[in-house]
Amino acid sequence: MRTSFEKMGGTYTLGEDGLYYPDLVLPKEEKAHYGKYGMLRKTYLKEHQKGLYTALLLEGKLTAHLNEIDDVANARIEVLIRKMQESQGINEKLKAQNQMAWVGAMNNIYNAAEEIILRELIYI
Repeated sequence: MRTSFEKMGGTYTLGEDGLYYPDLVLPKEEKAHYGKYGMLRKTYLKEHQKGLYTALLLEGKLTAHLNEIDDVANARIEVLIRKMQESQGINEKLKAQNQMAWVGAMNNIYNAAEEIILRELIYI
């Protein structure tokens, strides 16, 4: 009589102790290339979404998920920064005239854009 595991395509290996052990292998995952936002998402999932984290890990989809989140977050933050710069008139002319004002404004824009990214993509 075949077990449910065998009916689903699973196999067993005979151990040195005479017992049969299931051959369990995690699925192959894609190569990780995620950075800051992928790592933040991973930490959030581990600490606050343990079920989703475990499911993604066991299905071999965690790295793909983190890569996608990181790619989307980086692309979105670039767009947000550019749009905020345009709407606030932060440009190269200001940079040439008053570098400290330009740096301060850019820091504010970056921080605001990152808050949006964290709220919309990372901590959900």
